[in-house]
Amino acid sequence: MGSALISGLLQQGYAAEQLRVVEINPESREKLKDALGVSVVAELADGVINCDVILLAVKPQQLYELTRKLTPLLSNQLVISIAAGIRATDIVRWLDGYQRVVRAMPNTPSLVRCGVTGLYAARNVNDTDKNKAESILSAVGTTLWVAEEDGLHAVTAISGSGPAYVFYFIEAMQQAAIELGLTPGQARQLSLETFLGASKLASLSEEDVAVLRARVTSKGGTTEQAILSMEKNDIKCKIIAAIHAASERSHAMSEELGAKRS
Repeated sequence: MGSALISGLLQQGYAAEQLRVVEINPESREKLKDALGVSVVAELADGVINCDVILLAVKPQQLYELTRKLTPLLSNQLVISIAAGIRATDIVRWLDGYQRVVRAMPNTPSLVRCGVTGLYAARNVNDTDKNKAESILSAVGTTLWVAEEDGLHAVTAISGSGPAYVFYFIEAMQQAAIELGLTPGQARQLSLETFLGASKLASLSEEDVAVLRARVTSKGGTTEQAILSMEKNDIKCKIIAAIHAASERSHAMSEELGAKRS
């Protein structure tokens, strides 16, 4: 995700000289230099010196140790974390009360600059900082702000985990297509293009998706039979329940990850 953001920023017009990356792994360091042409250093102090914004793009389990090393290096920088599940309130605590913290929840389509990122700002983060955070994350897609941090659990359940739901449905469509006699290549093409087209149609339409769905569902037609079968098997309710389960797990993970360093 860090590499995706760097690539997106470069494509948006940022100069490579404006970006500095900290990577402790020598092999990864060389790959980043070769692939993106940005400055890549091994030491945290070398990476954050004279920086306006610090983006934390590490695994959640690594974030506490990173914040402890980062704390003495902070002066007036904006800190943005994209580490999943770690609350901004915990990050502020780990940074000894440093308040200029924004938490971001991007999703994997950010890798192709079609992502969506939920954002939450700790208290005392001003509008200038919010604009900076939004500018950076919008390099890989769209953004939205939530007023309360708990809103990021819903973001996680919908857009963070959402690509997996879509892939799961595509898997099912491909399997059905093959069972109906199409080749794997045809099954893939039809399933992917249908999702792409339907999503684009919905995004460009001012009508609710329920209206668009009803318009395709002719009385007595093939689509109606498929929808009736889904309703008989309570598919919509099961999808909603699954998303609630994802949100509940997000809550639990935040509690677990934050409690370890209380």
